[in-house]
Amino acid sequence: MAILVYAEHDNVSLKPATLNVVAAAQAIGGDVHILVAGQGAQAAADAAAQVAGVSKVLLADNATYAHQLAENVSLLVANVGKAYTHILAAATSNGKNFMPRVAALLDVSQISDIIKVISPDTFERPIYAGNAIATVQSSDSIKVITVRGTGFDPVAATGGSAAIEAVAEADDLGKSKFVSEELAKSERPELTAARIVVSGGRGMANGENFEKVLVPLVDKLGAAMGASRAAVDAGFVPNDLQVGQTGKIVAPDLYVAVGISGAIQHLAGMKDSKVIVAINKDEEAPIGTVADYFLVGDLFQVVPELTSKL
Repeated sequence: MAILVYAEHDNVSLKPATLNVVAAAQAIGGDVHILVAGQGAQAAADAAAQVAGVSKVLLADNATYAHQLAENVSLLVANVGKAYTHILAAATSNGKNFMPRVAALLDVSQISDIIKVISPDTFERPIYAGNAIATVQSSDSIKVITVRGTGFDPVAATGGSAAIEAVAEADDLGKSKFVSEELAKSERPELTAARIVVSGGRGMANGENFEKVLVPLVDKLGAAMGASRAAVDAGFVPNDLQVGQTGKIVAPDLYVAVGISGAIQHLAGMKDSKVIVAINKDEEAPIGTVADYFLVGDLFQVVPELTSKL
């Protein structure tokens, strides 16, 4: 049994989510191979070769894969994946973009967002915004799976010595083209990889309060800043900060929720955090059901005082 893991990378280094997917692959059992598709991605392939437990790295280095266009990547993964029993990718925006296409090309069902491996053909995945866990068994000859990174501890990024093989295939379907991209830049840690996350909700009242009240706490803790959907929809902060079922899934060591009531959609994105601290004036707020520490009070008094004590 051989398992193909699609690598998330920036052509230079692997993104942390790849290590979680490799962990899921190892839980299934069998040889684990990593596919690196990109342009000028030799450094990423070298990094993949060092991942513990990986026996082979496949490098598809071509301009066709420079911007990870879903049509081209899915065809590559489907063609390479025919030789494998399982194809795994992270349940990131990229994985969610091309993996359903892979499943369609292979005429199999996709198993999405798994959080646990029961056996090589049986997996657990959250449904109803994480309020229930479904056990899914697949009889497909090739299992196409996306992995929720927070469900698996990452494997070591070093310690391996896998061989690297070139993949000559490079089919450009010409159905889409890369035009441009605008990347949000921040000196703070990336939201999905941060050890500490401080998020604000509707209770922040406006965007100015995020800057005046929340940012000093975020910077004092060396944390990433997040937000609830309500705060994003109200225009307080950009949507790339949204934590939740329709935003980013996080599981930091410490999650601080400020002025967030705790709607199901938000809880689905952060309830796997190791320690959850909630600050809210409503002692009946749903966030209290998952919080390890719940401080009832006016955030505009509590947060500045907390920041000053750190």
